[in-house]
Amino acid sequence: MTYFYYKTNTWNSQPQVSEDQIKLWKHLAAKKNWRIVQLPNGFYQTEYQSIDNDEWIDVTRRETLEGAEQAIDGSINHYDKKIEFLKGPKVVKTFK
Repeated sequence: MTYFYYKTNTWNSQPQVSEDQIKLWKHLAAKKNWRIVQLPNGFYQTEYQSIDNDEWIDVTRRETLEGAEQAIDGSINHYDKKIEFLKGPKVVKTFK
């Protein structure tokens, strides 16, 4: 005999984000914590500096230097938005 178990979750609010996660997002939203290195194959790799030590963590690889910088700028924009939404939902339209 086979039993199936189904579970659903609902939230009355957004799931809470840990302080460590918020700290990481703020760290990644600062361009000073990023760098671009050129690899032996000619590609450019974007990296961010770890919060805890001087280790560099690779993120993406791009064919051009401009593409790598655009990737960093896109990542910074992404984390800025995450930090902004920690304040709660953003009202985009109201009705009368």
